[in-house]
Amino acid sequence: MAFTHTNERGTLYHLNKKDVTLKSTGRVQTIYYFSKDSRDTASDKPDGYFVKENSRTGLPFLTKKK
Repeated sequence: MAFTHTNERGTLYHLNKKDVTLKSTGRVQTIYYFSKDSRDTASDKPDGYFVKENSRTGLPFLTKKK
């Protein structure tokens, strides 16, 4: 089941992930991002993270729990 988040403005966002290779080290890193449309790169929320929102734009983003 893919993770979704509705921001304070009522817009629904879908969490996606993508594996990218870093040019400097060649290491593969997973990037998580939100989109308004449902995609086949949909993902569950990773353990140890929670969702915050940008107060100006309302765009959600993931942060690590402390």
